[in-house]
Amino acid sequence: MLDSDLFRDVIAEASLAPSVHNIQPTRWRLVAADTVLLLEDGQRCLPAADPAGHDVRLSHGAALEGLSLACGRHGLRIGQVELHDRLDEISGLRVIARLTLATGGVEDPLASAVAGRSTWRGRFLPANVELRDSLQKLAAAPDLLVVLPGSAVAEIAGLADRAGFHFLCEDAHRRELLAWMRLSRRHPRYDRDGLNAEAMALGSAEAIAASLVLGPLFPLLKRLGLAEPLTQERAKTASGAIALFHRPEGEDPLETGRAFYRAWLAMAARGLGACPISVLADWPVSNAALIQRHPLPAGRRLVNVFRLGRVPPGAGAARARLPLGELIV
Repeated sequence: MLDSDLFRDVIAEASLAPSVHNIQPTRWRLVAADTVLLLEDGQRCLPAADPAGHDVRLSHGAALEGLSLACGRHGLRIGQVELHDRLDEISGLRVIARLTLATGGVEDPLASAVAGRSTWRGRFLPANVELRDSLQKLAAAPDLLVVLPGSAVAEIAGLADRAGFHFLCEDAHRRELLAWMRLSRRHPRYDRDGLNAEAMALGSAEAIAASLVLGPLFPLLKRLGLAEPLTQERAKTASGAIALFHRPEGEDPLETGRAFYRAWLAMAARGLGACPISVLADWPVSNAALIQRHPLPAGRRLVNVFRLGRVPPGAGAARARLPLGELIV
C-alpha cells in the first residue's frame, strides 16, 4: 500500500501535528508496505517540564492522528495500533507503536484544516457575532468546555500569569524553556524546531528583551519584583476566549494526544486561531481553581487550556519543522 514516495508524503503531513515545545520527538520507519513503526527519539525530551514523559507521549499521539488523517487522503486507514515499549534493532530508538494499515480509508472532514493550523500567540481581534457563533458551535465538542470572552476569561488570564511565573521561578524549568526558544533568526535551528520569535509573535526588540529577562537578568529582576510583571501575558490571553480541553481520567496519553490534535483542528476548521496555555493544567493550584470555577463532566480530567479567537488578517507564523530525512529512520 505504501511505497517510499507515498510514505514520505504521508509523513510530511503527519509532521505538521503539534508537539510540546515543538520538540518533535516522533520518528517513523516503513517496515513493509502495510506496516509502519512509530518511534521515539529519546534525546528530544523535557526532563524538567515533563519528567514522566506524559507530554512527549501526548505528542506522539498527535503525530499518530496526523498520520491517520494523511492516510485517509489516499484511501488508507490505520487498521491496528499495537503498543510497544522496546528498542528498535535497526534505529536503536524506542518503539512506541506498530501500525498496520488497511484499505478503505476516507478523507476526514478535519483533514482540510491541517495545512492552515498554527499557533497564534499574539493578541486576538475584538469579538464579533461571527466569533460568538463559532464558539457556540465549538462548545458542542465533547472534549471542550468553552468560556466566552468577558470577565471569566480575564480571571483565567490572571491565573495563567500566576501559573507561568510559578514555573519560571524554577531554574531548571526556565533554562529548559529558554533552550528551546529561538529568539534570533541567526539561531541555527530557527526554522527547524523549538519556539522561534515569529511563532511567539515577538518583534526583534521583544525577542532580545525576552532572552535577557528569561536568561541572565531573571534572578535580579525577581529580587527587584520586576520579573513577574515583565513576563505577564494577560492582555493577550484576555483578548479572546478560553477552551478547557478535558479527557477521561486514566486515559493513555497516546490516545489523549490524538483527541488533542483533533480538538485543535476543529478550532482551525472554524476559522479560529488558538494557542495552548499548558501551565494552567500543569500547575495543581491553577488546575484545581479552573475546575472549581468551571466544573468538568464526571470522570474527566483537565489536560490543557487553549486561548482562542480571531486572528488578524495575514497573521500566522510559519511552522518550524525538521526535514523528512531526520524524521524517517
